[in-house]
Amino acid sequence: MAVDRERIAALVRELLEAIGEDPERPGLRQTPERVADAYTEFFAGVGEDAAAPLARTISVSRGPAPDTLPSGAVMLRDILFRSVCEHHLLPFRGHAHLAYLPGEQVVGLGALPKVVEILSARPQVQERLGEQIADVIAASLDARGVLVVLEATHECVTMRGGRQPDASTVTIAARGELAEPAARAELVALIGASRASGIRG
Repeated sequence: MAVDRERIAALVRELLEAIGEDPERPGLRQTPERVADAYTEFFAGVGEDAAAPLARTISVSRGPAPDTLPSGAVMLRDILFRSVCEHHLLPFRGHAHLAYLPGEQVVGLGALPKVVEILSARPQVQERLGEQIADVIAASLDARGVLVVLEATHECVTMRGGRQPDASTVTIAARGELAEPAARAELVALIGASRASGIRG
């Protein structure tokens, strides 16, 4: 279902009135339409199939490079993402780190960030977002294990309430062989090395 921009704009006008503002003053006159544009982008993943980017897989044994079967995990670190907390409709943003232990099928690396983008473009909580990403990868690929680590800052923490501007939240979701902490220890260490090296933006 497409985002109803006209309805959002009308509701934003009502919201501005509810906080005691005048939506017709020059600085706010275009705000309802601007918010509608922003929400159209923020929530573009609602109703989208997050597994679609993983539909085109590559056979390791019968594909273009049958001698390149990975002996360990395939990891993609530092995927930027942003989402909107469903509790306060405030943004949270951070980095996603994805790893999977391939079976017979692998996927182009560019497909993995698309899964993150679709699932994060919805009202979310970080804990569920990581679990959803792990479920989609595990169900779409014949992976022996999946690991998803999300690290994000939440404006509901940094800008309201206790106002902890340096606080970040880390969540881990794992499937298959990587569900055991000992099995994923090397991957978690590699993610930590990424952070320490200053690669992160």
